[in-house]
Amino acid sequence: MICINMIRNPKSGFTLLEVLVATTIMAIAVVTLLGGIGTSLRNASRLTGYDQAVMRAHSKMDELIANRRVPPNADLEELFDPTSGWRAHLSAFETLPGAPPGTPMLERIQLEIWWTEGGQRHTFPLEGYRRTVVPLRLTP
Repeated sequence: MICINMIRNPKSGFTLLEVLVATTIMAIAVVTLLGGIGTSLRNASRLTGYDQAVMRAHSKMDELIANRRVPPNADLEELFDPTSGWRAHLSAFETLPGAPPGTPMLERIQLEIWWTEGGQRHTFPLEGYRRTVVPLRLTP
């Protein structure tokens, strides 16, 4: 025996309680997703500054390795813009003691890229080597 009150009328809609539960579930899901998106955007912004610094460091290192006019034991520094710049130190890394001019040697380039982001100073160090020769020593 089927009770007439238990059969649902196909034209009837959702109850108020069902609508409130569905709305609450959707609100929780939206708030959770928006929180995750905000965190992702902050991380992406932070990584963008770091990625730019890495690209600048590699570019500047390539430039310093190729530039043969930079004297040994030199300290160089330059600004990219007011919020970022670089500094480098070139030094003899491997050479024979008292080697005459023209003797092959290995030179180390220590490069540091710095930038300011969010009021904090960040740095990215990079080190490279290049083959060169012992320069002429000029007597004063």
